[in-house]
Amino acid sequence: MPKLTIDNIELEVAPGTSVLQACEQLGIEVPRFCYHDKLSVPANCRMCLVEIEKTPKPVASCAMPCNDGMIVHTDSPMVTKARKGVMEMLLINHPLDCPICDQGGECDLQDQAMGYGFDRSRYDENKRAVKDKDLGPLVKTVMTRCIHCTRCVRFVDEIGGTPELGGLFRGEKMEISNVSHALTSELSGNLIDICPVGALTNKPLAFEVRPWELQKTESIDVMDAVGSNIRIDVRGNEVMRILPRLNEDVNEEWISDKTRFACDGLLRQRLDQPYVRVNGKLKPASWPEAFTAIANRLRETSPGRVAAIAGDMADCESMFALKTLLQSMGSSNMDCRQDGAEYDISTRAAYIMNSGIAGIEQADAILLIGTNPRHEATIINARIRKRWLRGGCRVGMIGAQVDLGFPYRHIGNSANVIADLISGKNEFAKILQGAKKPMVIVGAGALAGQGGNALQAAARELAEKFNMIQPASDQTGWNGFNVMQLAASRVGGLDLGFVPQGSGLGTNGILQAAQADKMDIVWLLGADEIDTTKLGKTFVVYQGHHGDKGAHRADVILPGAAYTEKSSIYVNTEGRPQMALQAVFPPGQAREDWAIVRAFSEVIGKSLPFDSLTQLRAKMVEAVPVLGTIGRTAAAEWKNFGKASAVKAQALVPVIDNYYMTNSICRASVTMAKCTEEIRPLGFAEAAE
Repeated sequence: MPKLTIDNIELEVAPGTSVLQACEQLGIEVPRFCYHDKLSVPANCRMCLVEIEKTPKPVASCAMPCNDGMIVHTDSPMVTKARKGVMEMLLINHPLDCPICDQGGECDLQDQAMGYGFDRSRYDENKRAVKDKDLGPLVKTVMTRCIHCTRCVRFVDEIGGTPELGGLFRGEKMEISNVSHALTSELSGNLIDICPVGALTNKPLAFEVRPWELQKTESIDVMDAVGSNIRIDVRGNEVMRILPRLNEDVNEEWISDKTRFACDGLLRQRLDQPYVRVNGKLKPASWPEAFTAIANRLRETSPGRVAAIAGDMADCESMFALKTLLQSMGSSNMDCRQDGAEYDISTRAAYIMNSGIAGIEQADAILLIGTNPRHEATIINARIRKRWLRGGCRVGMIGAQVDLGFPYRHIGNSANVIADLISGKNEFAKILQGAKKPMVIVGAGALAGQGGNALQAAARELAEKFNMIQPASDQTGWNGFNVMQLAASRVGGLDLGFVPQGSGLGTNGILQAAQADKMDIVWLLGADEIDTTKLGKTFVVYQGHHGDKGAHRADVILPGAAYTEKSSIYVNTEGRPQMALQAVFPPGQAREDWAIVRAFSEVIGKSLPFDSLTQLRAKMVEAVPVLGTIGRTAAAEWKNFGKASAVKAQALVPVIDNYYMTNSICRASVTMAKCTEEIRPLGFAEAAE
């Protein structure tokens, strides 16, 4: 391992470490524009120049590997003069847009010009101007500000997998340009974060707010089951923007476009007061009137004719409260799986990503079954691409042939291909057999049909056949069996047992009973993705935050809080409980969901055994200890699960038709509507190895 000296401090670094990275290890700040930890190194901005003894001129530290005996100076007169010269060159054509630039206040160029730049300009010629590019409804461009760091070009090529940006012309005439349509990557919003100047900014937020006006709250995303770590920026009681937080185990430093830009939907079509249906029309009501209407209906029915379905964005606290209420009434008809899935959940290993999201980077063979991770879990798809780019990993797909941004071997469309792999008839079986850490990722949509139990058992058999389950006694302790859930609430609901107990009915049974007039009351906890036409004449209570599908069918509406308006726990697809914190207050008379259930329990004389959120969480963690391990994952015990039977020869089709319209918040978002109109029609080409 090379030893070197930086600013009179000696240190030892790993082979291949650059001088810039070595400086960071010592806490020495080295300015940079083009360098980014997650991208390749172009060394084209020259801002990171340092002096290395016995070299005739300053050296770009981002591209210089550390050598034994190297002596580096980061603050010598030569370095100071060189950095001032570089900054002066960068600012030659940069316009004086700071007063009107959306990047003002969090601009790397501003900060570094103050810290390392010259105090005046010697450039007297006219500044050049570059025509702005149309990158779609999400990213605004002011290309005259561009300093050609090429971070955006490298990001869309390396991380996004959609090489739609590039450099045109040479020298002074060079400019960053795009193809003739909007960016199609579901990660394109991250260009705003990585751009060090104001060339790429947030188009929906243009000229709306300044960074110093915002209050910042750390939270968790609920647009999918990844559980991306986010920061919610608010002004007053309005969510202005969503930004990513660094978490290498979950989302690294990226978030999907839906996570970032759907926040404008939090302002529209909100439920801010209770409603009761009178003579076929929903009329505004007070909380006591709404509770009384439900209580009167409950008195007329038996517990076996009462049911509840939890939606995709329900938090653990509200599901625990509602489950406790139903059980106190004597009902076991409940389900957190709106898609009607009925697979085996007797062990936690059957429904989580056992390898973890970060574990994807250890796999050397990945088999995707019935999933399109690009739309179902964009961040996970980016992690798979990252692993593929490193080399030594083959990817296979059973299901619809779609563009994932990296090549894969398409094995077949039907679920019964799994049997061919197990028997060794398919060539991909040899790849799985020869892999040291093979992995299978089963899509939640593939398990949702009637054959979900059989497919689950077949996937388990496949994992055991190809040594994907390696016990902890081994050096690896590898578990490559993964289920990629679609909904933020799904794993938490399954952990809590928000599923039919004993002879209770699940989603399919509840809807069938409602159609047959055998179900009197159905409580929808933010459940908008079910077929509400199947509810028949059933009395429907809708508890949620948007006037979406469930609210349109409801007989009583109880306004709840969105994920930005409450402190709550969500469990992501890898089984990691995470805490979302309240950033704003619910609108009008809306209240936190658990508090609504608690208040209603008193009205019917079934008071729940907790009066505060702290007491509720204590009861919840006592019942399900894993929910108390905030921010951590735990290995799940491996047992037999699934119903072993012949897998039906059914095509595995994508379950998300429109990536931008998957929940009530997205459907209320103007920005997501624009994406549906401009980006979705572009489509995606098929990709195969």
